Amino acid sequence: MKSGVRGGGSRFLYEPFDVAQARLDVAEKIAEERWAQLERRLVHMETTLDRLERRMWLAVYGAASLILANIAYGLLGALQ
Repeated sequence: MKSGVRGGGSRFLYEPFDVAQARLDVAEKIAEERWAQLERRLVHMETTLDRLERRMWLAVYGAASLILANIAYGLLGALQ
């Protein structure tokens, strides 16, 4: 009996199983899944950084508006 043939029946019933090719296929699937997860994480990080950047600019504009309002009140007080 040949090593690639299972017991009984036609020897052409079962294809020989190529372990090396199966390992390569599994490794490719794992790499694709890891790449997809990496891309998902990077998109999440970019979104978080964009939100943080908007908040920082809002804080900068808020501080600048408070400074300008203080200057305007000072000028109005000096004019009276």
